[in-house]
Amino acid sequence: MAFYEYNVLVLVVVVAGTAYLQHRRGSKAAVSRSRGQDGEATRAAITAGDAVIWQFKKKFLPVYLLAFGSDWLQGPYIYTMYKDEKGLPEETVAYLFATGFLAAAISASFVGSLADRYGRRSASLFFCVAYALSCFTVLFDSIFTLFAGRILGGLSTTLLWSVIESWMVTEFHRQHLEEAGSLSDIFGIMTTLNGAVAILAGLFAQTIADVTKTQAAPFMAAVVLLILAFGFISSRWSENYGDSHKSNVDGLLPGSEEKEKNGLQYILQGRKSSEFFEDITDCFGPDKHLWALCITSSCFEGVMYLWIFFKFAALKLSHEAAGKGSELPFGTIFAALMCAMMLGSLSFTYYSSLATSRWVVSPSRLLTITLFVASACFILPVLVHDEAVTFWCFCVFEICCGIYFPSIARLKEQIVEDGVRAKIYGILRIPLNIFVVLGLMLTKAGKLRPDPPSLEPRLRHRENVFIICSGALAAAAAALGAFVAE
Repeated sequence: MAFYEYNVLVLVVVVAGTAYLQHRRGSKAAVSRSRGQDGEATRAAITAGDAVIWQFKKKFLPVYLLAFGSDWLQGPYIYTMYKDEKGLPEETVAYLFATGFLAAAISASFVGSLADRYGRRSASLFFCVAYALSCFTVLFDSIFTLFAGRILGGLSTTLLWSVIESWMVTEFHRQHLEEAGSLSDIFGIMTTLNGAVAILAGLFAQTIADVTKTQAAPFMAAVVLLILAFGFISSRWSENYGDSHKSNVDGLLPGSEEKEKNGLQYILQGRKSSEFFEDITDCFGPDKHLWALCITSSCFEGVMYLWIFFKFAALKLSHEAAGKGSELPFGTIFAALMCAMMLGSLSFTYYSSLATSRWVVSPSRLLTITLFVASACFILPVLVHDEAVTFWCFCVFEICCGIYFPSIARLKEQIVEDGVRAKIYGILRIPLNIFVVLGLMLTKAGKLRPDPPSLEPRLRHRENVFIICSGALAAAAAALGAFVAE
């Protein structure tokens, strides 16, 4: 298994080197700015701006990392908890997973609107409570309780991916922090730190599960993180709202009927044009920008969730096809993949710091390139049947994930208005969850085939899934590329 340990070591060195280069460039940029024309006044302004941004990060990042840390703690054991510890049939486990994604899709149609109306802070507090209750359901053997837990889990996942980021972006604009710092920098830091938390959470979850001899332990640890997040939100966050709250409080003003549109109507009928896309508004209707976001997020994140579901199985299949009988070091592989994601986010942050360079492409074009590369990561293992190639393609896909998340967050920040941010973020997750449910159905169908001594049927099924993923990513790249074409 030296192959995987060697790759982890290489990735750690590359990540450390990239982090050092980013820190060094940031330090040089700060010194260069401080030597500007205004001398002491410039240095004082930079210092004050850095302090304000630092205070903002201290207010937001602990909540963000605690919330996602609770999710990472559960991830490695959700399947095995149901399948092994609870002893549920494979088909029931598939139904539980599908129920969670369906609940996420249904809740996405209204939780964003409720968050905009009643407050993103309140919605974040509700997320902590709902997800904690979902974790507690694993302590019971009742199938009805377990299904209720997956419904709460689906609802909580929608809140996790919509209201927390919506609060941050709106608060950033409300405090007029654009002059003090960049949202691209914050998005890059979010993804980098989230990758580090994922590694630590995975190792910690495995440790406490081994020590306590129960796979419910990581879920209880997740509850502790959610309690801490609840405390941080309660004590540090102020409330912010969307346009629907203003309409509800002040009454709908003449000519402002657009404020009452639901999220789907904004996507179908159009919205106010974003300054970020002023140069192409004449060529394309403003609603098409939201369509591009919808297609991109649905395809990429849907493929990502499917990949999470079968990535270890795919590697194990390649391992067996090569005639190797030893077990794969899944913990080491997970660490390598998370290092790759951190490398992608660090690269994005470093690239964003080069914004003044002429050769730097726009966030939209960078994301388009990333989607095409991600598409190739799934088609290459179909053409080359090799365990190492499959692993490296997975690592490159994780690098693409590290670039994708801050890139798509930046685009959403630029395209979606603050007044309907949570509403739109929620709606964008509806097709994503439907995509995942359909994909899980396909994956389940493949597993129902007989398993003869030959691995050929399973290899063909894996290739079919990879081809679908590659095609979805290529379609997303083409759709997004069309809306940034000049």
